[in-house]
Amino acid sequence: MPPAAGKPIPRATYRVQLNAAFGFDRTAEIADYMARLGVSHLYASPYMKARPGSTHGYDIVDHNALNPELGDDASFQGMVAALRDNGLGQILDFVPNHMGVGGADNGWWLDVLEWGADSPYSGYFDIEWDSDYRYLQGKLLVPVLGDQYGAVLASGGLELRFDKEVGSFAVWAYGSHKLPIRPQDYGTILGTDHPELERLGDLFAHLAYARPHQIRRAADHKADLAALAATRADVADAIAQRLTVFHGDPGEPDSWGHLHALIAGQNWRVAYFKVAADDINYRRFFNINELAGLRMDEPELFDVAHRLVLKLVEDGTLDGIRIDHIDGLIDPKGYCQRLTAATSKPFYLVVEKILARHERLREDWPIDGTTGYEFANLMGGLFVDPKGEAAFDRLYAGFIGRAEKFEDVVRLAKIRIMESEMASELNVLARKASRIARSNPATADFTANILHQALKETIARFPVYRTYVDGGPASDLDRRDIDWAISQARKAEQGPDGSVYDFLQRLLTADLVASPRSGYSHRQVTRFAMRFQQYSGPVMAKGLEDTAFYRYNRLVALNEVGGHPEHFGVSPAAFHRANQDRARNWAGNMLASTTHDTKRGEDTRARLYALSEMPDEWEHQIQTWSRLLRARRGDVEGTAPPDRNDEYLFYQLLVGAWPVELTGASADSLDPAAMTAFAERIVGAMTKSMREAKVHSTWAAPNEAYESAVTGFIHDALDVSRRNAFLESFLPFQAAVAKRGMVNGLSQTLLKLTSPGVPDIYQGCELWNLSLVDPDNRLPVDYAVRRRLLEEVEGALERGTVPSLLDRWTDGAVKLAVTRAALALRAEKPEPFASGDCLPLEATGEKAEHVVAFARKAGDDTVLVAVPRLVGGLGETPDWGNTAIPLPRGERWRNALTGETIAGGDAVTAATLFERFPVALLVREG
Repeated sequence: MPPAAGKPIPRATYRVQLNAAFGFDRTAEIADYMARLGVSHLYASPYMKARPGSTHGYDIVDHNALNPELGDDASFQGMVAALRDNGLGQILDFVPNHMGVGGADNGWWLDVLEWGADSPYSGYFDIEWDSDYRYLQGKLLVPVLGDQYGAVLASGGLELRFDKEVGSFAVWAYGSHKLPIRPQDYGTILGTDHPELERLGDLFAHLAYARPHQIRRAADHKADLAALAATRADVADAIAQRLTVFHGDPGEPDSWGHLHALIAGQNWRVAYFKVAADDINYRRFFNINELAGLRMDEPELFDVAHRLVLKLVEDGTLDGIRIDHIDGLIDPKGYCQRLTAATSKPFYLVVEKILARHERLREDWPIDGTTGYEFANLMGGLFVDPKGEAAFDRLYAGFIGRAEKFEDVVRLAKIRIMESEMASELNVLARKASRIARSNPATADFTANILHQALKETIARFPVYRTYVDGGPASDLDRRDIDWAISQARKAEQGPDGSVYDFLQRLLTADLVASPRSGYSHRQVTRFAMRFQQYSGPVMAKGLEDTAFYRYNRLVALNEVGGHPEHFGVSPAAFHRANQDRARNWAGNMLASTTHDTKRGEDTRARLYALSEMPDEWEHQIQTWSRLLRARRGDVEGTAPPDRNDEYLFYQLLVGAWPVELTGASADSLDPAAMTAFAERIVGAMTKSMREAKVHSTWAAPNEAYESAVTGFIHDALDVSRRNAFLESFLPFQAAVAKRGMVNGLSQTLLKLTSPGVPDIYQGCELWNLSLVDPDNRLPVDYAVRRRLLEEVEGALERGTVPSLLDRWTDGAVKLAVTRAALALRAEKPEPFASGDCLPLEATGEKAEHVVAFARKAGDDTVLVAVPRLVGGLGETPDWGNTAIPLPRGERWRNALTGETIAGGDAVTAATLFERFPVALLVREG
């Protein structure tokens, strides 16, 4: 929706990943740099208190405290002051869906472990206390063990400890995971050997008599116990002696019987981490056991969790909030409505949301847009040649030895997730569905097993991450996606009877209770539909992004968060339509090209896009490289690891991420240290890829033999200690692709900074970003280099000598110049970019398909943007022939990148426009 009046929509943002090494003080130090670069807002990663050692901040343990690892309150205020002194606002990445659990840091979670369903915080988490499993009735599964429970118990990995400061007992797993003991069981621990301990133990044992004040009474008894232990040595000694009763001898299981009996009576069940797949009874962030889902639709929790962030909005510290993982919430629209109504001050609000190709952002949400994943993929598609798709299908299938459709890869990957990592959640859904079915004679025979099959087949084919049924009639958009998934699931071989799918369709749309006297519970049906939505999203994320994207490697530049690898290329017309729609409806939408979640950096992808134009040459190269490397390793048959799909991915990673400082070097001049460092980056990315693909290895059970063989293959390929025929063949091809990738990189930089929306620069991406998947994309940024280059760039822009930076393009100054010029123009002429029209300019002539151009116009202020695409088809020295771009009305135009002046008229030739510099940014001056 269009931004509300008075709302502070950023001009441009700069994302910073805060961590212990780069906290509030370091961020304050770059405030002047960000301002000089030309952005209007810092876009900060989460900085509320997270688990110790967090490198990302998404494992929040306290929403109302700053992360002490980033600095204290004085440091935070110093950062806020530095931003204000430099004219910068601030956007915060906020995490409402989940909290970090495990360890000993989340007070709410520890209270739930201690008191179970009686904890005042138990309703804050999505916990299934009423399990169908007797051994989990009233218990919370805690899957933190690295081995079977019995083995960990017998080895001494579980230890009962006394906290003398507060007078409490807890079992500690590996000395790091705290599992509080029920106060009612303290008497069992304290025993009857000491009269004071016996007295207190009896009080703890009878806490039930204090209901509903048992928690407060227990705190009083704990304080008495702590005081006694602190002041009387005999009491402290007696407690220490009692703890020995619960210790055993490592390797002798029977000696741990007392501890086992104590553990068996707790509100938690500690277990091997792999048990989570079958028994987990709390909602997680995807399948991550250490991130527990929150019930943010509960008003009390909402008020508590948002106290600090809303205070920061009210006092002007924050101009906006980015909501992490909005689809994890049970009612995203309701959450956004509550959030925007919770403060008297309007603020900028965007949500992290991944849209399917046919899906539109819901216009009834009171938000300014998404965080821009869809834009990154839309823009990137401009540089992919659709004419190369058939050839890529053939060469990919030929190289890996099989042909497969992406939709089949996704379906099987989603089924794999539902049958393994997220099996427990599906079992719970099936049991809930069967309970609803049994409540009406017409559907009483639909068993949990039958519904489990139908649910699995439906989710495997679900075309969007989730729907948004919220208690009222399902929208037409939701019906479209539910009906499509159901219709496709009906085609599954050996599936359940069609009547089961009829019931499921009515259940998911809540049509079961659309009429009075339906025989079904309105609340149960509605809650089921909403919980289903919370499950379909994580399955899509884990199946698509974290499995299928690592199995289907046809052109991995397309395998990006929010991307559609099966869709080969985007036409300029489609790009323009999306821009115009965004200008009309979502002018505050973020525009991203790299984020902390991207699997490959923007310039890595820019290089890989170029491969789409040269399928024949690419096929020749990879076949040659494979023969050279496998021969070097004595693998004449070509059957040793890596398998052909992993090998094919490896070559793309090399081409895409090859360091700019090594580009153009000969094989015998490569620096060994630099090559070793690069090899380790590739090993890290390949290891993650193999484990995410779940074909030869997984995170839960790494295949060390296969991974070691792949690592050896990588090091052999990049070995410069002797003559390397592979590198001799690879380097000339890489250099040619890198040059095309450079032009693509400049083009997408300019498009992002001038398209309708709010452009975001991910930390450091003002220079070339050739990163791979995290943690490679979160490496430290050298701001000293960027400051020095920015001074040079500002001089070049003033003198009109930016084209000379092309001669030294590898240092990134040329990309920085485009960034600085475009951001300066957004500041100088805000209206065309903030609220102006976006007018497509259709090129004419023989190379028209190689140009993307549009104008941003508000009143008499007009800015023209033009970039080349599919540059491989233009040749080393582009011959534009009679290609021309129409000019809007104007007598004279100034190129903000080169300083040149162009006379007005009906059109300007591409040869004139791109003569000195590969992209153009014209400002109407008369």
